[in-house]
Amino acid sequence: MFNHDWFHGPAYQEQQHESRTRCAIRHFPDLAPEQYMTDNEFQKFHSELEVRTLIYLRDGFSYEVKEIADVGSKSHLVFECMPVDDHYKVGAFVVSLPFDEIVRVEVFAVHPEESPEDSPQITGFRSYPEKLDSKPVDGKVPKRVR
Repeated sequence: MFNHDWFHGPAYQEQQHESRTRCAIRHFPDLAPEQYMTDNEFQKFHSELEVRTLIYLRDGFSYEVKEIADVGSKSHLVFECMPVDDHYKVGAFVVSLPFDEIVRVEVFAVHPEESPEDSPQITGFRSYPEKLDSKPVDGKVPKRVR
């Protein structure tokens, strides 16, 4: 289902636009559909919306796309990922995924002033440090658990 043309063609752009439009409509429930294009407040709100994209893989991992990379290969998706773990926030993390591993793409829009404080759980990175099984005993380090 997902391929190079979906991400680099009109399908991805249409989903981003649809997400923005639906978010704006939800914010202005009393506005008639014929007023969407002419109402200044609606248009201002619509233009200020941020769009986020989450990609879910067959293995259960998920990533948030920061920016799709414009590379020559059409056999896999290349994008800069939004890092969750502080260790990865110091640089750029570029991910390459075979298209057939992508099982779902979520595109959602949110206004910066209404953005939730909690981010979605992205499993492509750890969001917390590993925990120790117990305290060290006789100088031996306990095994780590996830």
